[in-house]
Amino acid sequence: MQETEYRYDTQLLIEGEGLDEDAIHDYIENNFKGDCLLAVGGDDLIKIHYHTNEPWDVLKYCRSLGEIFDIVVEDMDRQSRGLKG
Repeated sequence: MQETEYRYDTQLLIEGEGLDEDAIHDYIENNFKGDCLLAVGGDDLIKIHYHTNEPWDVLKYCRSLGEIFDIVVEDMDRQSRGLKG
């Protein structure tokens, strides 16, 4: 069974002030290896979705921008084997 290149499906919300979805998107894309990046929202709430092997680093960065919540990190390799993520 083939493993996925980026193992962890990482999702969260960032609540803060003056958030810039384009700047956040670009920072994540340029500093953390992964794919399927979405960073959408407004200046006080951003939804992040990213497939990466370093979810803890993405979480640490996002926490530096504001409060993070609704955090989900799922192991897509486990899911592909029929196991709970």
